[in-house]
Amino acid sequence: MSPQLKAESGFVVKDIQVRGLQRISAGTVYNYLPINVGDKFTSRSAKTAINELFKTGFFKDISLQKSGNVLVVNVVERPTIAKIIFEGNQDLSTEDLQKALNSIGLSEGKVFNRQILEKVEQELRRQYFSHGKYGLKINTEVTRLTRNRVGIRINISEGRVAKIKQINIVGNSVFDGEDLIDEFNLSTSNWLSFYTKDDQYSKQKLSADLETLRSHYLDRGYINFDIESTQVSITPDKKEIYITINVKEGDLFTLSKVKLSGNLVVEPDELIKLVQVGPGEVFSRRNATQTSKFISDRLGDEGYVFANVNMVPDIDNDNKTVEMTFFVDPGKRVYARRINMEGNTKTRDEVLRRELRQMESSWASTRKIERSKVRLERLGYFEEVNVETPAVVGSADQIDVKYTVTEKASGNLMAGIGFSQTQGLVFNANVSQDNVFGSGKRLNVAFNNSDVTTQYSFGYLDPYFTLDGVSLGFDLGYLARDAEEANISNYSTDVMRAGLNFGVPLNEHDRLRFNLNLKHTKLSTSSFSSDEVNQFVLDQGDKYLTFSFAVGWTHDTLNRAIFPTRGGQQRLSAMATVPGSDLEFYKVSYKHQQFFPLAKDFTFRLLGEVAYGDGYGDTDDLPFFEHYYAGGVKSVRGFDDNTLGPRDSRNRPFGGSSKIIGKAELFFPVPFVDAAKSIRLGAFFDAGTVNDGFEVSNMRYSVGLSGEWLSPFGALAVSFAVPLNAGENDEEQSFQFSFGSGF
Repeated sequence: MSPQLKAESGFVVKDIQVRGLQRISAGTVYNYLPINVGDKFTSRSAKTAINELFKTGFFKDISLQKSGNVLVVNVVERPTIAKIIFEGNQDLSTEDLQKALNSIGLSEGKVFNRQILEKVEQELRRQYFSHGKYGLKINTEVTRLTRNRVGIRINISEGRVAKIKQINIVGNSVFDGEDLIDEFNLSTSNWLSFYTKDDQYSKQKLSADLETLRSHYLDRGYINFDIESTQVSITPDKKEIYITINVKEGDLFTLSKVKLSGNLVVEPDELIKLVQVGPGEVFSRRNATQTSKFISDRLGDEGYVFANVNMVPDIDNDNKTVEMTFFVDPGKRVYARRINMEGNTKTRDEVLRRELRQMESSWASTRKIERSKVRLERLGYFEEVNVETPAVVGSADQIDVKYTVTEKASGNLMAGIGFSQTQGLVFNANVSQDNVFGSGKRLNVAFNNSDVTTQYSFGYLDPYFTLDGVSLGFDLGYLARDAEEANISNYSTDVMRAGLNFGVPLNEHDRLRFNLNLKHTKLSTSSFSSDEVNQFVLDQGDKYLTFSFAVGWTHDTLNRAIFPTRGGQQRLSAMATVPGSDLEFYKVSYKHQQFFPLAKDFTFRLLGEVAYGDGYGDTDDLPFFEHYYAGGVKSVRGFDDNTLGPRDSRNRPFGGSSKIIGKAELFFPVPFVDAAKSIRLGAFFDAGTVNDGFEVSNMRYSVGLSGEWLSPFGALAVSFAVPLNAGENDEEQSFQFSFGSGF
């Protein structure tokens, strides 16, 4: 405030002028200034005016002057931040650091206040300390630029991540400390830490581990369990961390009574079946929470999508019992007003809607809404499918359902080269469209040529030939095969075929398939053919016309078609040639695989397959060119393709009339690669055998590692396997790969 104003007793303001503005408008100053033209200005109002203008944070100096009856406001603006540059940050991205600074008011375009630099350092240390970087060093430089601007350069030396030296749990007596720590994400250094980074301290990971510890006790009846304190100490060189967790276990509690109360909506008997806890059992928070979820989901199927099922425990500390009440509040029953589709620029709306199980203007069902999403994902037309259920504005009992899809190319025009260790170079040309003109119909024209096969094919399929999902398709093809190049007996076949197929849905997960096939096969031998092949030609000739009928049943609960993570698939099929065909035989097979999600991006798969075939009528045995084979990338890895099982008179693999295959495989993501839907690694155990009867004495086993990649140029499968019990005639092949063909 100027001395002139202090000496004056006051004056009536006739005008207000602002001087010194560069970036801020005069209107902004007038807006914050608590004095208007016509007001009487005094020393007290001057003090108030200066305080209000300083509060804006826009100015570093303010003074008031009187010029006649004009109030002059002199200001010096604070500079604005033109650029913030981070250097040396590797563990945390620049975007994450910018978000952190923005939360404390420091970002490009804002007014610069030097006092906030101290908060900057504190915030950056907080960010890095939460990631275990305690050797952090920060140097901040402020450079003045033209037009009252500044640039801020933040030099960061992250230092090494502090490693966990020891984790101790104090106060436990019921459970062993090492067993409890084994459930943690954090751990002391071990031979896998370079990959898992579980020995790098993180505040977030510790919080998750403390919740894991709490859940361990609460799921086993210790309802009064408490974590009294947690100490995290670091050595003076900031390289090692010691964690101590003090716990109070409490007593073991059992359930004395379990009740359902509230507005149950559905029949109580139905809800009782969903209850996962019972009187006399040890209290388990996990089972109680699961019960709440099951009941909520059941009510959601009836339209009560916002139902709440609250778990209310009544604890009797004297008798060490818990009376559990599940209070059901169904809320209002909700309708699905509209179902909207977004993102399907190519695919017709009807193609999506026929997959939906939730209908418009009917009760909303959480199960049907989610099932509809899964069915859209399984079409294979979309990279991603998302669903939202916004409430209808102004209505308490209606929601809209919005499915948003991201389309991917469903058609291919391909001409290329692939390679596999069995087939050698594979030349292919393929025109395929899984979604012709957005109609959902499939069309395929293909040519493939390799050392083993030459194939021409044409196929068409309408998956919704009828409105209720009956499919109809046909295919035509020619296949020439040189069996010797496929590691099996010496012969070749030329096959021309025509087929008609249709499928009938039985329910949401089950489907029947029917196939009619007309096939003409020409068999060729050479001077190197085995006695078995030559004898077959003498008995049956070398040309065969067969008409076959096949039926198959599929039960499919997989969550997606490629790289599934949960659910299962069962396939049962039977095929037989019609009596009167040149060859009379049948084949039956069953395959079952199940996927179990273990953790984020970790999936365990079990697979079993069994198949059998035989001749009937005038054909004594299953024709040898219809035999089953095992060994290779697609069956028992670690053994050369098709080489397991019986051999012919020339000691070449001859296959058999039965096959048994088993697999156990753990899939996990590639380190440092975020592409779980297109690339994955695996650790596996394979088993399999081929016989002329179900003999398991010559079962072969292998273990190894695998990799699968859906590359833009084709599918790549690689494996490194070690056979565990190779026989004298078995052909081993530890490293195997296939490129340019499906998995």
